[in-house]
Amino acid sequence: MADKPINILETRELSRHYGGVIALSKVTMQIHPGQISSLIGPNGAGKTTLFNCVTGLDTPTLGNVNFLGKPITGLRPDEVTQLGVARTFQNIRLFSELTVLDNVKIGRHARTHSNFISAVFHTRKQQKEEAEITEYAEEMLNFVGLADVSGQTAGNLSYGDQRRVEIARALATKPLLILLDEPAAGMNPLETQELISLIYTIRDQGISVLLIEHDMKLVMQISDWVTVLDHGEKISDGQPDDVQNDERVIAAYLGTPDDA
Repeated sequence: MADKPINILETRELSRHYGGVIALSKVTMQIHPGQISSLIGPNGAGKTTLFNCVTGLDTPTLGNVNFLGKPITGLRPDEVTQLGVARTFQNIRLFSELTVLDNVKIGRHARTHSNFISAVFHTRKQQKEEAEITEYAEEMLNFVGLADVSGQTAGNLSYGDQRRVEIARALATKPLLILLDEPAAGMNPLETQELISLIYTIRDQGISVLLIEHDMKLVMQISDWVTVLDHGEKISDGQPDDVQNDERVIAAYLGTPDDA
């Protein structure tokens, strides 16, 4: 009998309490390798809290997070990144006064080895590594379709293009799994279609994708697997059609046509 494939990400009984507020309650979920998965639910459902617990920005009160079968609960964000998990944020977090290229290079620096002394004295090793960082950052900008604006100031780009810069910066860390927090927020229909194509291309590069998204048309079109949270609890998961027709999901989040 063939061995069961290891989930790229797994949470077990994951909980996060803030005093008397329960943001997450015993959430167990699996993200399968090579797939596009979505995490949906109403505002305040605990989606971003889950992302924060996975990526080390927050510490679970209870439960565990495993990446490729190994525990990562309690690791620092940089340690999680080095293992192969990258993310973007709901609110764009670019350095608006830096160039697009420099923003992406920051992501690649998470995987570099030069120390402070090497940087100060510009050693040959450090110069070689910096050249490799620049080259790889340029490759990522080309990958997301922004090679022609690499020298522009990031804050001058359109909202949709800034989202792409964030994705390029996350990809510059060479992740095995990328977490996208509302990547389509603020995008017009054309930008959203371009984003969908980009996510498919990321998946085709062997990178698993988990996204939080409120655009249900996008979620149902692109996802292989959907997990639904409500008030910090998982209420459903499965393939998009099954989740879309789940009465608990309809009542908590999607509503019925008569509700429109």
